[in-house]
Amino acid sequence: MMNSHARQVLYVCVLLAVPLSAWYFVFIPRNADIDRTTRAIAEREDQLQLISTAISQMGDVRQAVLDGEAAIERVEAKLPSRQDVESILEQVWQVARRNDLTVKSVKTMPAVTSTVYRELPLRVDLEGSFEGYYRFLLELENLPRITRIFNMRIKRPSRSRMGDDDRPGDIHAEFELSIYFSDETSSLAWARETTR
Repeated sequence: MMNSHARQVLYVCVLLAVPLSAWYFVFIPRNADIDRTTRAIAEREDQLQLISTAISQMGDVRQAVLDGEAAIERVEAKLPSRQDVESILEQVWQVARRNDLTVKSVKTMPAVTSTVYRELPLRVDLEGSFEGYYRFLLELENLPRITRIFNMRIKRPSRSRMGDDDRPGDIHAEFELSIYFSDETSSLAWARETTR
């Protein structure tokens, strides 16, 4: 009878050991795999949400490219050809004369070459009233062509050069004026096409 009782106990122990070992060796590792997969899916869903948000904020890329090309064409329109540089210089001198400024000297410096445009720097000395010089700068800013003023120095005219007609507000201005131009009107369009 003891033998049958021991057999029953052994049978119950085996019956309990099978689910416990299955839980320990099968279900615990599977649950860990499921948790890792669930976290990876959640991370990827977050990344997809970020991408869709970025795409919605980006808007229409094609329209942005068209707007960029239109902006480039506006800049190209402001770049004169080499032949038009003389007329731009004449416009600058007319602006100076309108504002009662005297151009003392203009020295052409070597042209700076870039892949798409060229820059012609000029060293300019002007004299006149400060108000006239200020108006000159405002008009120069409104010219339809691209110019740049740098290395500007403003001082009072020296005593030896001051005449009887000089007023206390008169100044002597030295600056470098750069005029940007292209050798050919299609050079920017060609450069844009070759970089695509």
